[in-house]
Amino acid sequence: MIEFKDGACICGTVKVGERGQIVIPKKAREYFNINAGDSLIVLGDKNKGLTIIKADKLEDFAQMLLQNAHENKENKDD
Repeated sequence: MIEFKDGACICGTVKVGERGQIVIPKKAREYFNINAGDSLIVLGDKNKGLTIIKADKLEDFAQMLLQNAHENKENKDD
């Protein structure tokens, strides 16, 4: 695994099995604290590729967006 200063990394390569399954490399699972039973979300763009994110991280991000939207609405109403 190659880590960059900004927290990004190259985690390795994986092969897709006959049933479409992949194995996330051990170092990547440790780095991103991915454990058995965790929910992951696969996002995709036909031109840019795929990304995988832990569901709880996306939920945290969505909560932050909603909070910011609520605060912005309150500020506009003042």
